[in-house]
Amino acid sequence: MATWIGTRFCGVALAPLCTANGSRMLSTLSVFSQRINFKNGHYAVLHQQQRCVHATNTIINFVPQQEAWVVERMGKFHKILEPGFNLLIPIIDRIKYVQSLKEIAVEIPQQGAITLDNVQLQLDGVLYLRVVNAYKASYGVDDPEFAITQLAQTTMRSEVGKISLDTVFKEREQLNVSIVEAINKAAEPWGLQCMRYEIRDMTMPVKIQEAMQMQVEAERRKRAAILESEGRRDAAINVAEGEKKARILASEASMQQQINEARGEAEAILMRSNARAVGIKKVSESVTLKGGNDAAALSVAEQYVTAFSNLAKETNTVIVPSNVSDASSMITQALSVYKHLTSSYKADLHSSSSPSQRTATNQPSK
Repeated sequence: MATWIGTRFCGVALAPLCTANGSRMLSTLSVFSQRINFKNGHYAVLHQQQRCVHATNTIINFVPQQEAWVVERMGKFHKILEPGFNLLIPIIDRIKYVQSLKEIAVEIPQQGAITLDNVQLQLDGVLYLRVVNAYKASYGVDDPEFAITQLAQTTMRSEVGKISLDTVFKEREQLNVSIVEAINKAAEPWGLQCMRYEIRDMTMPVKIQEAMQMQVEAERRKRAAILESEGRRDAAINVAEGEKKARILASEASMQQQINEARGEAEAILMRSNARAVGIKKVSESVTLKGGNDAAALSVAEQYVTAFSNLAKETNTVIVPSNVSDASSMITQALSVYKHLTSSYKADLHSSSSPSQRTATNQPSK
């Protein structure tokens, strides 16, 4: 009786191991590789799917995690073995394909692309994908990895041709998203899903690089000039604002000073007026007393003499009376002035009271 044991080594499905009557038979698996020569001289080795050569299989099979084994029965698709313990019928069942469900990174070789503004770029990238449908990945395309690589290259050229060079730099992330969306639409029948795409290196012609460098330098000089001018403008504005505030404060201080002086002068005038009124009242009360007229006349004479003395001190123009040396005559003149004012005042009082008296006498008696 024969015993069939399935084994794996380094992630590659080894041939079924058959032991019977002490003899061993080991069948092999071959891994096909395809070498593709690209225009830029780089080479990439794209490994094809791992295929079982012999139709014989083990009865007991242990499928590793994150793998799917595609089984054919009598040359026709039968089922997909899930990770874990599985039973197969020898000779009738055959493990046709072994698909890894892990996410893998595929290097996209460098290639040329022309932007919307006719700038030629050399781009390469990295594509991250995984198998989401083992059946489609096995029967939908002969070499999924090679097909997805070619699709990524053509999609990248197409998407770069839709935008300008400046947009490529500014919207690099959006460009990667657009490439992923386009790849997923085309790769859905193959059972593959593109997780993300990253543009790795971007090479431009030397003249374009020099022009961009000059543009960057000019832009930086422009920004420096703008910042310097804005600094001078702000400084001038600050100085003007400071002078304005200083003048406003000075004018307010001067105005407040004038107001205070005016208030003080007004209060002083009011106080002097009150004092003079009180003095006049006192004088009028004194005049009514006995000897009051003589005292008033004496006061007027003193003021008259004092006025002439101050006039001589304060100005260069002096009005000198003819009898300035005669003090008695000056006093006599001052007294005569007082008497004249007194008589004029009495006459005014008499004239103001006479019409009322005449009106009263002229009225007929009832």
